[in-house]
Amino acid sequence: MRSSVLTALAALSLTTTSFAQTPPVLPDDQAQMKAHVLFLASDALRGREAASPEYRIAAEYVAAQFFAAGLAPAGDAGGYLQKVPLVAFHPADHGDVVLTRPGTAPQPFVFAEDYTPGAIAGAARTTLDAPVVFVGHGLVAPRYKRDDYAGVDVRGKVVALFAGAPASFQSEERAHFQSPATKAAIAAAHGAVGVIVLSRGTLPPGGGGWDRARTTWARPDGTGEMQGAPMLATLSAGGAAKLFAGARTPWKTILAKASDGEARFAAEPLGANLAVAIRTVFEAGTSANVAGMIRGSDPALGKDVVVLSAHLDHLGVKAEGTGDLIYNGAEDNAVGIAALIEEAKRFKASGRPPRRSILFLAVTAEEKGLVGSDYFARHPTVPIRSIVADVNLDMPILSYPFEDMTVFGADRSTLGPIVAKAVGTLGVTMSPDPDPAQGIFVRSDHYRFVQQGVPSVFLWPGQKGPGKAATAEFFAKRYHQVSDDLAQPIDWAQGIRFVNANYAIAREIADGDARPRWNKGDFFGLLYGGYGAK
Repeated sequence: MRSSVLTALAALSLTTTSFAQTPPVLPDDQAQMKAHVLFLASDALRGREAASPEYRIAAEYVAAQFFAAGLAPAGDAGGYLQKVPLVAFHPADHGDVVLTRPGTAPQPFVFAEDYTPGAIAGAARTTLDAPVVFVGHGLVAPRYKRDDYAGVDVRGKVVALFAGAPASFQSEERAHFQSPATKAAIAAAHGAVGVIVLSRGTLPPGGGGWDRARTTWARPDGTGEMQGAPMLATLSAGGAAKLFAGARTPWKTILAKASDGEARFAAEPLGANLAVAIRTVFEAGTSANVAGMIRGSDPALGKDVVVLSAHLDHLGVKAEGTGDLIYNGAEDNAVGIAALIEEAKRFKASGRPPRRSILFLAVTAEEKGLVGSDYFARHPTVPIRSIVADVNLDMPILSYPFEDMTVFGADRSTLGPIVAKAVGTLGVTMSPDPDPAQGIFVRSDHYRFVQQGVPSVFLWPGQKGPGKAATAEFFAKRYHQVSDDLAQPIDWAQGIRFVNANYAIAREIADGDARPRWNKGDFFGLLYGGYGAK
């Protein structure tokens, strides 16, 4: 008895000491924001990797917060969660790539010396034997007077192409065109049955991660969603030389020209076939998006939906090593989720429902390729035609007093002036993309809404004043590292300013008379059939 009392007194003493050492109390609004991040970025959630048990806990937490904020469920079956079937896939083995040319014996290519196999999401087994046609970079871009398929018929054939796109393309459009998915889609649109990627040098030793797992969302048959022609293999310069042997244009000439990123090539058949056999292994998983709704009050505009999105997942735990192995993802993107929750609470506290409906969306598997947002955009829980805008919150860096905001995509639709007006009321200005070469506009979840024709923007605190150095420090020392945790300096007062700015933006979009529209002639608006682009 006495022993247990002493133990309890000792515990109380330790607790009292702990309380005495706690930092000064934050104002309520900052404390509430920090509380979300304390939980979501804790070691207990082990980096919130999509499809993990810890991610599911994080999703349930966000659902509970949406309920507390007065949001109506907008997921599956009357709940807040939307099930997202995931599938990881990778090559089962080295596969086979065999070159055949009339009058010569079949020539098997050598794994890791001549080629590495692709990972094909859409089929457990891929076999084909087809002629090969060289199509330069595989681009069709009328506004740049570029058609790498001109003069050839690739229907039922394999196209061989270089990665990348010219630096002279506008940065966001360049990012679009250099995406393997875009090249695969262009190839399929021309009737090609497969794509071979050509390298200008050797392949990494041993194939260098050829068997790494990729992730997409699963189709009912257990294979993965795949758009475009299958990416069959990557060839080394040596493998490409074998492919081009006997072609009208020697590989040596092609290779020399390829060092110029602006080079244009004449498409040509290579007079050879490739026989390819690739097996793909699939591993199913399940994750969830979290969706909550504020119904619009206007009888007509209430049918429109403004989506506010942020990704909930992060990178999980390092597979090997010692010391800290957990990718906590505090800034990326527990802070964004916390801002989303606090923004939802602002609408409830205002006592004034928005005219348009607002859907708050926490998505999964962003770190695996924008998979959760792609699933939602293709399987929305509200009619896709009702979604009039997406505003995305991803990794706002809150270590400095920001003086401006960078709004990626602001110059592509009427969301730009809407956002400028909203943040201007808070004494914050808008600044252009500080590093256009990065193509940030196509690299976060809002882009999946763009691909459905929805005007969208992505917000960051800007780089005026101390912002440039703070942003550079984060990317150098914390981005996708275990040091993105709560030990880093986070200024919670800036978090509230970020919430204020986003609330003002959402309110302006939701209450405005005019529906957001793409600027006339905008590249992405036209490409994806967006409202107002024609």
